[in-house]
Amino acid sequence: MDTRKFPDGFLWGAATAAHQVEGGNDNNDWWAWEQTPGHIKRGDQSGVACDWWRGERYRGDFDLACALHQNAHRLSVEWSRIEPREGEWNADAIAFYRRVLTALRERGMAPLVTLHHFANPLWLRARGAWETQAIVPLFERFAARVVQELGDLCDFWITFNEPMVYAYTGYVNAKWVPGKSDFALAMRVLMNVLRGHAVAYHAIHRVQPQARVGLAHNILAFKPADPESWLNRVIVRLQDYAYNRAFLLTLQDGRVRFPMGIGGRVPEAMGTQDFLGLNFYFSRRVVVDFSQPGSLFGRTLPAQPWGVPYDDELLEWFGKGDIDPASFYRTVKWLAEYGKGAPIYITENGVPDRYDELRPRYLVTYLAALQRAIAEGAPVKGYFHWTLVDNFEWAEGYTLPFGLIANDRATQTRTPKPSAALYARIARENGIASELIEKYGHAN
Repeated sequence: MDTRKFPDGFLWGAATAAHQVEGGNDNNDWWAWEQTPGHIKRGDQSGVACDWWRGERYRGDFDLACALHQNAHRLSVEWSRIEPREGEWNADAIAFYRRVLTALRERGMAPLVTLHHFANPLWLRARGAWETQAIVPLFERFAARVVQELGDLCDFWITFNEPMVYAYTGYVNAKWVPGKSDFALAMRVLMNVLRGHAVAYHAIHRVQPQARVGLAHNILAFKPADPESWLNRVIVRLQDYAYNRAFLLTLQDGRVRFPMGIGGRVPEAMGTQDFLGLNFYFSRRVVVDFSQPGSLFGRTLPAQPWGVPYDDELLEWFGKGDIDPASFYRTVKWLAEYGKGAPIYITENGVPDRYDELRPRYLVTYLAALQRAIAEGAPVKGYFHWTLVDNFEWAEGYTLPFGLIANDRATQTRTPKPSAALYARIARENGIASELIEKYGHAN
């Protein structure tokens, strides 16, 4: 049987985030945001989440992941636990994260640790969080302290998860904390994230010279709904540049670009990516719409169904874009060219499929696209599926089940889905058997 192989030593894992799985994170701005009716779909609150904090159920989840042939796991640490008040370090929280990382090591799984995954301590939110440059030295100090405390268990770090998503969703469309709609402020936030990443990168390397440090960048593949329209093509190029490329290009040469600014420089940001982290979910078909200045005069068309009925939540989520493994392939190829040989890790990729009807095809076709890019020279070293266990999905609450493993929140009972076995087979074989491609299709 022919198998499309991945490189030796390839990392196969899943990704999680502290606020989404730990439970009881009552000292951060997301917990506070959840308390106001209307902020979270159906009035959901994170609550006990997947019970990693009090019940330490991460152990059982890691057992399942290990049994499913995963050899790595991406997780985050919660700033509000480690530094609950400014300048006060919580030894119990640090001990907790040491237990988590030790549990991964004991199971032969490599940890990839994210320092900031959307949530901020309440004391930091009271000071404006990422809205002012005051946060930059605070984040630098936090990064250094975490690596000092955990560096013997991990040398693989993501400073910040999805800067564009954080800035746009919290400060442009106002759907996330802090619920503001101010484009200029959003760009200021983005610049502070850029500076924060840069100083954290250098701080980590001062503490741990051998560290691998990067960030997780969300990329949306914008496509013109009418490829024959020059105006449609121009709008799509503008969106692609502003959302996908400008931030990354500034990390390359330190030159600030539109829309973050024009003519400024952040020299300390140059060369601050030991690897490139890519979060990719879908593409967007865009039409010209001059009533949408916040989206640079482009409007996303509703998603094209992908062969199975969608429930209401899935339909709403796919209002954001189309399942598109071919665009994933092209994105990985572009990132390889941009990175000039730097290792690439797919730090998030997945689909919220309640009935596990879409996910098998999604997994096989996206991974086939990834394998094709690797075969053509893209230096991709690992893939982290979003996510391991169904969890709290921010403003969507518990309505979007991204997990390979289902969770009955009333009993905290875990049940692997059929796609978990499919992913386990691919990880075990370190490749995609031809029969799977024949069954589920390939990137088109």
